Amino acid sequence: MKEIPIIPSFGAIAERYDALLCDAWGVIHNGVSLFPGVADALTRFRETRGPVIILTNAPRPSSVIPAQLDRLGLPKNAIDGIVTSGDATRAAIIAKLPAPAFRLGPPKDDALYHGLDIDFRPIDEAEFIICTGMMDDHNDSPEDYRAMLQQAAARGLPMICANPDIVVNWGGRMIWCAGALAEIYAEYGGEVIFGGKPHAPIYDLALEMIDDIRGHETAKDRILAVGDGLKTDILGANKQDIDVLLIAGEGGIHNGATDSASITAQLDEAGVTAIAAAEALKW
Repeated sequence: MKEIPIIPSFGAIAERYDALLCDAWGVIHNGVSLFPGVADALTRFRETRGPVIILTNAPRPSSVIPAQLDRLGLPKNAIDGIVTSGDATRAAIIAKLPAPAFRLGPPKDDALYHGLDIDFRPIDEAEFIICTGMMDDHNDSPEDYRAMLQQAAARGLPMICANPDIVVNWGGRMIWCAGALAEIYAEYGGEVIFGGKPHAPIYDLALEMIDDIRGHETAKDRILAVGDGLKTDILGANKQDIDVLLIAGEGGIHNGATDSASITAQLDEAGVTAIAAAEALKW
């Protein structure tokens, strides 16, 4: 693979695009604070180029995300809309109802279920699993759930995974996500259903939102995705034939590999490509 270019300025490539799909965690913030320059970069793109859509694997409906971004200090005029893995996941849940479900995840993700009439049961009485993460994502490890997942997979329970991410960087600490549990489940032969990146449902929603905002269909070669996850953000954009900028600085999950040779090697190993990489999203 040809070595990937490293760009110091997002503004240098922005003129090629009419819409932006931007990851949240690892690109805009680290769960604790915004990264420097991000608000300016998003605002400038929106003012000079076109709509900015946050595309996040958060396992919650998009309606709850603005309040989180407000607390972190992202200006409301920096974005046009939000699409979450939770949005895409709700359709998969509805398709399984009225079968009883086992809820695997922390209480903070319960907004995913608002308005849905779900019969939650213990796992030995459930017919499918809805996984938003670990019960205690600050202290639990995926290995803590291995025995339970093995038994559920043996029973043939499908798992709906609301967040395909494996880890996120929370203020410098790596936190396990639902995708780590889904990986173990798949190891045991369990069926896993995904809605978020890198899978198509979340992109279908986002591209529809872009077209609604712009008032006409937008060619994919005029859309740029920005993200830090090789197996989610980068792979998902590749599958959609959308250009993607890799954020490879300390805020992301690849933690500071900012030389071209190292980044190119990571991309090559993962079997994905990006048009360029940057240490951070700055105009």
